[in-house]
Amino acid sequence: MASQDWFEKDFYAILGVPKDADAAAIKKAYRKLAKQHHPDRNAGDAAAEQRFKDVGEAHAVLSDPKQRQEYDAVRSMAGGGARFRAGAGGPGGATGFEDIFSAFGSGGAGGSRVRFSSGGPGQGQPGGEDINDLLSQMFGGGAGGARGGDPFASGFRGARGPRPGADVNARTTLGFRDAVEGSTVTLTTADGARVTTKIPAGVRDGQKIRLRGKGGEGDPGAPKGDLILTVSVEKHPVFGRDGDHLTVDLPVTFAEAALGATVAVPTLDGTPVRVKVAPGTPSGRVLRVKGRGVAGRHGTGDLLARVQVVVPQRLTDEARAAVETLRDAEAGADPRATLFQQAAT
Repeated sequence: MASQDWFEKDFYAILGVPKDADAAAIKKAYRKLAKQHHPDRNAGDAAAEQRFKDVGEAHAVLSDPKQRQEYDAVRSMAGGGARFRAGAGGPGGATGFEDIFSAFGSGGAGGSRVRFSSGGPGQGQPGGEDINDLLSQMFGGGAGGARGGDPFASGFRGARGPRPGADVNARTTLGFRDAVEGSTVTLTTADGARVTTKIPAGVRDGQKIRLRGKGGEGDPGAPKGDLILTVSVEKHPVFGRDGDHLTVDLPVTFAEAALGATVAVPTLDGTPVRVKVAPGTPSGRVLRVKGRGVAGRHGTGDLLARVQVVVPQRLTDEARAAVETLRDAEAGADPRATLFQQAAT
């Protein structure tokens, strides 16, 4: 069914394809533009949202052979391509409406002639066709269905059908553990409605989740819009996150780092694990605990324990004497020698 704004909108230009583009080229152009302007990739961008709707409308018409034929005929009329000429046909002349209706299989040069009666519906000449009937076939209206008998009046109304509801944006804040393990939250919308939804395990800070059918109301018979939920994740006092890996700073004593030791490491589920600290382990070295991270789409991450060597704040007399003995034993060593050599290059 034709729409009045077909006179104004160039669907070929919207999709960026020529007027003789085949179905494959139209489909390819639509997919590219729909992906580029999709609301999920352009949150809050009203221009991109309108562009997305225009691209969808253009594809809906041009991908349907019947609608595309009607659209091309309407655009031809709007652009002056179809000529209305008065008078009977003769040598060098033609019945004016034939140029238009030839696109709909109603005749043309070398084809069957179309005759128009001057009376109202039901008063056509034998063998002729009433113009209201033909126009109603083109634009979806009936001769008696439009106001005042105007065949264009009903055909140009309501072509798009009921409009779906608008998408709604919302925010929620989760604790670190709830974000890693998954949670169920209840939200209150702007109109006071309550929406309960499941937040999947492993959601990240700033991630957007689309809840289908939880947005604004549409026209009668049309689907509701979506609720686009942005998640904020609170910080944890011990654990951090690196993708699907959990991170933790692991304090060790100087003796444990120097001589080696096996120490306990906390995990998010509360069950400690033991890891081996090799002799001579420096601060900053990362010890990996397999499978104790975040459960993600491609498996579970690891727990990354970063060693932090703790310097004692107070020493007993015996401990001080031991450290002084170590200092004297290492008197000839300069741990910063390599640093200065590299700085000079």
